[in-house]
Amino acid sequence: MSIITETESEPAKRRAARAVPGAGTLPTAPCSVVWSKGHAYVLEGFRARWVGVDDRGRPSVLSGEQLQRRGWSRTRSR
Repeated sequence: MSIITETESEPAKRRAARAVPGAGTLPTAPCSVVWSKGHAYVLEGFRARWVGVDDRGRPSVLSGEQLQRRGWSRTRSR
């Protein structure tokens, strides 16, 4: 049986927080790309909204708050 000390568990907690989609703050640079539910979304700089397409190819616009709730990542998950 092994005992995990506080110092051993802290790096694991930090790694886990980075691995959770949407755990960080969304990028703020215009034309930044993030992925959510298999779709790419691009930040429109002049309007501060995320633009992509839905499952049927129709335009989809999300606010930063909506994207945070849906979950997102910087890389496409499979």
